[in-house]
Order: sequence, then structure tokens, then C-alpha cells
Amino acid sequence: MHKILIIEDEQRIATLIKRGLEENNCLADVAYDGETGKKLALRSSYDLIITDIILPKINGIDLCRELREHLPNTPIIMLTALGTTDDKVEGFDAGADDYLVKPFDFRELFARIRTLLKRYNQLENNNSEVLNYADLELNIHTKLVKRDNQEIHLTPKEFKLLEYMLRNKERVLSRTEIAQNVWETHFDTGTNFIDVYINYLRNKIDKKFPTKLIHTKSGMGFILKDKL
Repeated sequence: MHKILIIEDEQRIATLIKRGLEENNCLADVAYDGETGKKLALRSSYDLIITDIILPKINGIDLCRELREHLPNTPIIMLTALGTTDDKVEGFDAGADDYLVKPFDFRELFARIRTLLKRYNQLENNNSEVLNYADLELNIHTKLVKRDNQEIHLTPKEFKLLEYMLRNKERVLSRTEIAQNVWETHFDTGTNFIDVYINYLRNKIDKKFPTKLIHTKSGMGFILKDKL
């Protein structure tokens, strides 16, 4: 039975989520402000955290950053009425694993919860794994990334994107596939957040090195390859 924390100041929404989770054999606690949510998250052990962005006392973005420092292996889903590319990027940069725009159907939320819990369980089972390609190295357990023995600092979402590309090296990855497997969401053609993150990775992984690893295949997607 999974234990989930809901941090949501709109009582109606919090109640609906709690009821839905309990009907699906989950335990659910509710906090109505960021400060209380932080205390609960750090005091108890939760399998997953759901948080709104606009919250009293501590907003969801700052809360997510603080929780991610202490709970690197706890999946976090953000709920918000804001759905632009910049809003999503800010949420993912803060450490969120997924981002759901209000209003939403509980069935979609629960599907994303199941996906995240499954993925995090798989990562725990492989937490000593090191992924390598050319002179690039990514350690699943320590979260360290190095290229040519130089440490590279990535945000949580950049790390997950690079991990997926390393697991699928030398294969063209479409934007839709990346969205479904890294963000657990369907690709929204009206936003370009995947391209934004690819550019973030290029600046950190390729910019200072003569051999470029991340390439764009026009009309198809992206590929991690040392030679085209």
C-alpha cells in the first residue's frame, strides 16, 4: 500500500484527490500550505508527493527545490493552472518529475502516479548502475555526471533526459518518445520544452568539448552518437 502526500490549498481538490487515492488502496495525507507540507514530507516516509505550485507560506517551486535536496528519490508531481513552456521548465528545474495542468481527470493523475512509482522502483533496483558512452559517464546511484573526467552539474530533469538518451544511445529518439518516457506525458505540439532541455544538455555536455554527442535529426528527433 503506497503512502502519498497531497499539498494543496484548495480543499475541494485536495479532498477529491485523497478520496480517489484511498479508493485505489493508497494511504493519503493532506497539507493545505507549503510549510506544513514540508514538515510532513521530512517527518514521514512517503512513496510520492503531489504539490500545487501556488501555495500559502512556501510556494510549490521553492518547496520542490527544498524537498529535492532532502528526498532525491521521492517522485514529485506538480499541479498548477499555469501551463506555458516557461512554467513547465521552471517546475522541472525545481526537481518535479511530472507536471499536470488543472483541471484534470483523476484517472490521468493516477496513471501518472503508477508510472512514476514503477520507474522509481526500477531505479532503486539498479541504483549502482553506471552508464557510459564515449568519454561521458553517468552514475545512477550518486547522480554524478562526468565527461573526460570533468564533473558536470545537471538539474534533476536534465539528468533524467541524459539517462534516457544514454540508455538509448545511437538511436533516434522522437520528441513524442522522450515526452512519454522522461516526462510521462503526451507531447504537446504547442510547447517546445523538450527542445529547451536538449539545448540545456548541449550547453553542458557538448559546448566545451570538441566531439559533439547530442545531435538533431531534422524532422525525426535527437540522437546521442559520437559520429554521424
